[in-house]
Amino acid sequence: MLKYNTSLKQPARKLRTDMTDAERLLWSRLRGKQILGVQFYRQKPLGPYIVDFHAPAAKLVVEVDGSQHFDVAGQVSDRRRDAYLGSLGLRVLRFDNLQVLKEMEAVLETIFGVVEERVKSPPAPLFQRGE
Repeated sequence: MLKYNTSLKQPARKLRTDMTDAERLLWSRLRGKQILGVQFYRQKPLGPYIVDFHAPAAKLVVEVDGSQHFDVAGQVSDRRRDAYLGSLGLRVLRFDNLQVLKEMEAVLETIFGVVEERVKSPPAPLFQRGE
């Protein structure tokens, strides 16, 4: 389990109840192990940050960005955050709200591809019982 700042638990809970429309829509497609049986968590504290979605088995973070991420300060902050998460071995995928709302299938295909690439399947048995 990755460590996190325990003071972020309460803000993460609040963020779960105040998700954006784009986050809600994406969550409806990630929850319940819908992508290759991989569990995603929403508004998950990781280190000093709260990430939008985290799939520990795939070492994947998915961020849904609003307009504040497109100004210079937001981009600098995102680079710092992504570098930190990368140092933990996590891959970060970023989508903007409009992509999620208008291009959901393309977003899901990208997520699916990364999950498929990063999750190691158990080796196939050499034989099946009863064969």
